[in-house]
Amino acid sequence: VRGLQDFTMATRYAHAPIVTAPFNMALGGGAEILMAGVATVAHIELYTGLVEFGVGIIPGGSGTKEMMRRLINPIMRTKNADVLPHLRQAFEQIAFAKVSSSAVEAMHMGILRPTDRIVMNRAHLLSEAKRTALHLAQDYVPPRREKIYAAGRDAYSALLLAIDGLVRGKYASEHDALIAKKLAYIMTGGAPSEPTWLDEQVILDLELQALVELAQTPKTLERIAYMLQNNKPLRN
Repeated sequence: VRGLQDFTMATRYAHAPIVTAPFNMALGGGAEILMAGVATVAHIELYTGLVEFGVGIIPGGSGTKEMMRRLINPIMRTKNADVLPHLRQAFEQIAFAKVSSSAVEAMHMGILRPTDRIVMNRAHLLSEAKRTALHLAQDYVPPRREKIYAAGRDAYSALLLAIDGLVRGKYASEHDALIAKKLAYIMTGGAPSEPTWLDEQVILDLELQALVELAQTPKTLERIAYMLQNNKPLRN
């Protein structure tokens, strides 16, 4: 897990621009690698999302951190912004293992940026990605490391209430709730007493800890085995 985190972070902050060129399916770790590039040129037929919840874990290769950076950071740099709607969007996309039906929807989900490009002809994908990389390479300066907005304890409590409501309504199992609560803890920056901005590494460490803990639970191991054997998720 740490190796994947190191890879995605090295990709993002490389001395030369790395452009990703996804098409068809880019799920879980594939979506994390997709988002690691400084730019993306995607084929219109793109089915992507952070689907780890379906096998009982959370995105641990920087995917959780990246959704926070993309969906929460920009709005929280504006005055009088309300974090909860944007936090909920990022949280629900991961907790419900949402997958885009196209590159356009992936852009609405924040997996693609508004500045990323979408091509219609699959045969042109690599050449367009190469063109983008060469254009960016002119006088390229790697992006500066940025901090991640941590919504804190009150936002964490709001997510916990929503999770408990799903369990009471029988929309989620107890194990779903366990995973979701760990995800909520990460996405609020470890629930500090007040909202704050944290180094990316803090969120990455929280991702790693949660994934390793979940991977040792019997019900997550059941989900992983079931997916490998049946190619569909187990609700336990």
